[in-house]
Amino acid sequence: MAHRIDVQHHILPPAYVDAVGAPAVAEMIVSGRCPDWSPQVSLEAMDRNGIATSVLSLSAPGLPFADERAVGAMARTCNDYVARMKQDHPGRFGSFATLPLPFVDASLAEIEYAFDTLKADGVCILTSYGTTYPGDPALAPVMEELNRRKAVVHVHPTRSSGANLVGLPAASLEFPFDTTRAIANLLFTGTFTRCRDIRFVFSHAGGAVPFLAGRIARLERRPDYRRHVPDGVIAELRRHYYDVALSANRFSFSALLELVGTDRVLFASDFPFAAEDTMAGTVTGLENLDLSAEDLAAIERDNALALMPGLQTADALT
Repeated sequence: MAHRIDVQHHILPPAYVDAVGAPAVAEMIVSGRCPDWSPQVSLEAMDRNGIATSVLSLSAPGLPFADERAVGAMARTCNDYVARMKQDHPGRFGSFATLPLPFVDASLAEIEYAFDTLKADGVCILTSYGTTYPGDPALAPVMEELNRRKAVVHVHPTRSSGANLVGLPAASLEFPFDTTRAIANLLFTGTFTRCRDIRFVFSHAGGAVPFLAGRIARLERRPDYRRHVPDGVIAELRRHYYDVALSANRFSFSALLELVGTDRVLFASDFPFAAEDTMAGTVTGLENLDLSAEDLAAIERDNALALMPGLQTADALT
C-alpha cells in the first residue's frame, strides 16, 4: 500500500510554462528538456513508487518577471491550480504555496490568501531572488508574518544572479551552492534566531551545508557573527528539516546524519524535474542505507505528518 509522503514534488501548470517559456525551465535541469507534465503524470508515477501524497510546489526558475503585478498574478494562478488538484484528488496532494517574492506587499497578501482561503500546508520560497536572499532586511516583513503563522517554509534552490559554472546545468552544482548561501544568509542575518517559529525545510540535504557545517561554525569566533547565532551554528542547523531529494546515497546521507537526527529528514523526489527513475532510485536508495524500520518509516512518512499534522493523506481517507 502506498504510504510515502513526498515533500518536494513540482508543478508545471500550462499557463506558467507559456509565460516563462519551456527553454527557461529546460536550461535549469540535467535533462535539458522541459518535463512533459500533468497531474495525471504525477499520480501515475506516485502510484508506481508507493507515494500516497505529494506536497506540491513551484520550482526554479520561479517567477522571473520584473513587474510586481505579473508576479502576483502568476503566483495566484499557480496556487489556485494546486488548490484544484487537491480538490480533484482528495488526499493525493498537499501544497506549498508560491509567493510573489521579492515583492513584499504582494507576498503578504498571498500568504493571507494561501493560508486562510486555500488552507495551504506551507509555502515554498527560492534560495535567492536576483541578488536578494531570504534573510535580506527588505524581506523581513514576510519572514515575520511567516513566523507569526508558525509556517512550514520549504526552501528550493535556483541559479543565483550572475552564476556561470562553465556551462553546466544549474541543478548540478549551482543549486546546492545557492542552498548553502541561503542557509548561511539566514544564519548570519539573525533570521533563524528572530524567526524561531518558522519550520524551515531545505532541499537536497541542505546543499553543501552538512559537509561545511564545521567550517561555517568557525565564524562564531567573530563577535559580529556570533551575535546572530547565540545558540551556536550547529544548534541552529539542527533545528531545521532537510529533504532527501537527489541525496539518498551514502555520500550525502552520511554527512546529513552527522548533522541532524533522522527525525529531521524527509522523503522527497524532485519529480518531474528529476525523472521517475530518480524517484525510484530515492526509494531504493533509502532502503539500502541500513536504516532501522522505525527510522525509514519516519523519513518516508512520519516526520512529514509530525511537521504538517493537517496534511491529509490518501491512505488515511480509504
